Amino acid sequence: MVATPQASTPAAWKAAPRGSRSWTGWRFVGPFMAVFALVFLAPIAYSIYLSLFRTQLIGGTVFVGLDNYLKALGDPQLWAAFGRVALFLVVQVPIMLFLSLLMALAIDSGRLYGTSFFRISVFLPYAVPAVVATLMWGFMYGTQFGLIADVNEVLGLSLPDPLSPELVLASIGNIVTWEFVGYNMLIFYSALRVVNPSLYEAAEMDGAGQLRIVWAIKLPALRGALMIATIFSIIGSFQLFNEPSILKSLAPNAITTSFTPNLYAYSLSFAGQQFNYSATVAIVMGLITMIVAYVVQLRGARKGL
Repeated sequence: MVATPQASTPAAWKAAPRGSRSWTGWRFVGPFMAVFALVFLAPIAYSIYLSLFRTQLIGGTVFVGLDNYLKALGDPQLWAAFGRVALFLVVQVPIMLFLSLLMALAIDSGRLYGTSFFRISVFLPYAVPAVVATLMWGFMYGTQFGLIADVNEVLGLSLPDPLSPELVLASIGNIVTWEFVGYNMLIFYSALRVVNPSLYEAAEMDGAGQLRIVWAIKLPALRGALMIATIFSIIGSFQLFNEPSILKSLAPNAITTSFTPNLYAYSLSFAGQQFNYSATVAIVMGLITMIVAYVVQLRGARKGL
């Protein structure tokens, strides 16, 4: 007689102690949870801790509770920076998403010549590091040494300075749009590729034109992707830092140390040595970003997005 091992049978699995089974999942997610706590939760907790204190010339670091938050709520520089990125969000994000949607629809139509080359060309700017892209556009914007200066000299024109206080926000919006149109286009195009082709065939048999197919089939299929791209764009707008930080040396009169909330927090911390108040500004902007993104997601879900 050959003994049959019972440990591998389903009955043996059911008989195993519940506590020993419950730890199996934690062994798999444990490394991720450890890294997540180290690089995400711990910095947030430390920032909240810093925001509750204030360093003074007399008395050193003292606990002030919510005083830093009350100061932030009445800080005109912070709210001016917030208004600037809010304007940036309202204008730049719709333009960027519209261009991305238009390109995704054009590629998905199958009627565009050189589709593969066009898709790679549109996505390529996203592969360029933000620092390199900003420097490139910054030198093209130059009226003394860049592309604008050459155009003015060759054609005898007097084009406005893109880095002037009146146009610098639009110039930054152009850079960000150039960088992320391809990224959002790829999100939309991926969503379109999973649409069942039989829907298009049925619509064509019913006499629907291309515009009708886009409106009735493609756009509804893009609702989820559009919501994701919108939320990512909102978060990115409130986190605007690289572009104004790099352009600041090229446009010192247009970009101040409080041009955006992130740039303001950076300047407070590394130039002003106000680490506690800088942490407070970061926490406040993080909460505002979470609230705005959640409201947009909630409204989108109610509308069927």
